[in-house]
Amino acid sequence: QVQLVESGGGLVQAGGSLRLSCAASGGTLRSYGMGWFRQAPGKEREFVAAINLNGDKTYYADSVKDRLTISRDNAKNTVYLQMNNLKPEDTAVYYCAADRSLRLVPGRSTRDYNSWGRGTQVTVSS
Repeated sequence: QVQLVESGGGLVQAGGSLRLSCAASGGTLRSYGMGWFRQAPGKEREFVAAINLNGDKTYYADSVKDRLTISRDNAKNTVYLQMNNLKPEDTAVYYCAADRSLRLVPGRSTRDYNSWGRGTQVTVSS
């Protein structure tokens, strides 16, 4: 089971940017579809973005499309989430997740992922 560690979260003003990283150990990310999810206080964990095994297809929640970009560097065993034009409603703990099923299209449900990081806090002030 691959282990995942997120980093890059913090406090930013509305309109600002952050870049989250998800570093993997104990396995190669080449074998995993990858996703980012987020969970705000009092809310369920929700899908944000996903990327397929070789990184040529990406998928986004409608609420973040055109502002967030997921990418992966399999050589560095790392997945990224570039977050631009952040809004207060983006405030949440962001989680990286790995799917070992080799599905061609990454899932959007938490049930589609087998390994999770502990999350990194993103806070956007108005």
